[in-house]
Amino acid sequence: MYQNKVTLIGFLGNDAEVHTANDRSFTTFQVATKSSYKDKKTGEYVSRTEWHRCVVFGGLSKFASTLTKRAHVQVEGELRSREYTPKKAAGSKSKKAETKQRIWEIRVASILKLDRAEKAAPEEQERDETVSEDIPF
Repeated sequence: MYQNKVTLIGFLGNDAEVHTANDRSFTTFQVATKSSYKDKKTGEYVSRTEWHRCVVFGGLSKFASTLTKRAHVQVEGELRSREYTPKKAAGSKSKKAETKQRIWEIRVASILKLDRAEKAAPEEQERDETVSEDIPF
């Protein structure tokens, strides 16, 4: 049996972006995860942030496109790698642009938004209370 499953809990670095390629729409976003450890020599905590590129296809892509910077999410999916050749900039003589590069992505299967519900402004709460008092039961 084989299994390729990734679960990330973190924050979006920027708003999700919608792309179209080969008449197919998809959404991408970056999730930051953080880990830390205590350095044995100095006794200080050292933290490290990892950025994960997430790609969402299908119906879930529409929901993913509504995610904004700093959204707290849990993402589950499959780890994928792919090779691509970067587009050469006009007038560039760099050989690096001619070589293939490999990137790793999470092919997202589910997204759970972990943000707490926003509270209504105090003015809206007062208005809601007065409206409910007028309703006879």
